Amino acid sequence: MVEEKEFLEVGGRPIAIRHLEGANPGIMWLGGYRSDMRGTKAEALAGWALEKGHACTRHDYSGHGESGGAFIEGTISRWLEESLAVFRKYTTGKQILVGSSMGGWIALRMIEELRKAGEERVAGLVLLAPAPDFTIELMEPQLTARQQQDLEEKGYFEEPSEYSPEPNVYTRALFEDGRRNRVLDGIIDTHCPVHILQGMEDPDVPYSHAMRLVEHLPADDVTLSLIRDGDHRLSRPQDIAMILRTVEAMVEQAG
Repeated sequence: MVEEKEFLEVGGRPIAIRHLEGANPGIMWLGGYRSDMRGTKAEALAGWALEKGHACTRHDYSGHGESGGAFIEGTISRWLEESLAVFRKYTTGKQILVGSSMGGWIALRMIEELRKAGEERVAGLVLLAPAPDFTIELMEPQLTARQQQDLEEKGYFEEPSEYSPEPNVYTRALFEDGRRNRVLDGIIDTHCPVHILQGMEDPDVPYSHAMRLVEHLPADDVTLSLIRDGDHRLSRPQDIAMILRTVEAMVEQAG
């Protein structure tokens, strides 16, 4: 890969970026909670962009990967601010946002904020196992009494991660901020085509959540592809191939 790692200061936090120059529409990758821009899907996407000659931008949220900042201080608003700053600094012209899990929530909030500012550059959305409003919709109803007590008394709770030896940490600030960033409480006007890829064997984000998201996108060209044996990561070779086909079709449609 030919991208040089760069850093962009956002709110005093050094945000690591890998940007590949190329044709429009460009691709911008938005990763999930505790994932980073060197993961399987992000690397495959950057490799595809290099091969096809398209611009590609990816970054690590603060507290993730190669970026600075404390993970425990992270919120949707903070990671949204960083993603918007990267979008505005490193991308030009039409862009396809590819959001994985929490990155799908960030992508939907980015479109809202960009449209408020009159910036109509998002030409398409590809959402992989999207988890909009996951704190409110998916986590809060499942919190145990002990987790609720830890949130109240310590300001956070931990749980084992299937994907890392380090536990996942969820803070009271993340939950409170999540409420301020809800998108499943009304119509979401993206004004661009949306393609959702969702595994039906996903233990973290049930496919009913993706179907609910579709209901909030009634005015747009929306495709939902359910992968019967797909899990949350969607990182198997056949999943990667499907993601790249979907992105390529979106690029052609936007071109």
